[in-house]
Amino acid sequence: MAKRILLLASGGGSLAAAILQARELGEIKAEFVGLLSDKDSPALGIARRYQVPDFYLPMKSDRTQWDQEIFDCAHVLSPDLVVSVGFMRILAPKFVSSFKVINTHPSLLPLFRGAHAVRDALAAGVRTTGTTVHWVDAGLDTGPAISQREVEILPSDDEATLHERIKIAERALIVETLSRYGQTGTL
Repeated sequence: MAKRILLLASGGGSLAAAILQARELGEIKAEFVGLLSDKDSPALGIARRYQVPDFYLPMKSDRTQWDQEIFDCAHVLSPDLVVSVGFMRILAPKFVSSFKVINTHPSLLPLFRGAHAVRDALAAGVRTTGTTVHWVDAGLDTGPAISQREVEILPSDDEATLHERIKIAERALIVETLSRYGQTGTL
């Protein structure tokens, strides 16, 4: 029986597109039960293009209400795994304790947690950064790493060029991780 995966995305959807394209090519053996976004983002259109149900749940002024709505949506979809791919919201503790959730992050965690990881790596003067697929817990990028890929920082890099090269590595890494999950049921 195919594993059921729910994608969470807030932005352009390049990670979601890479994952869904890999599914179309037979590289990921899984059923994608939906893509949920907190923004009216291009990721929703990508889900439609790949015939994956899309759900738009905009943030509410009452965060508790929104947390319950996203929980209820996921509960109804009953995923085996929730995959955060550019979802720019911290999930409620109830959500991460009820579902298996993984995330991609543009650094070699535990280094450079948070929303400015690429900028922080450049500011620190490190020679190598990368991307991590990790378990999501109640903290900010604090869950255990599942897989990582290094990306060399070039002398000519600025935040935009480095982030673009990290995104390329990130897409490949999440596809490899989900391919393994679809075949073995483990991460």
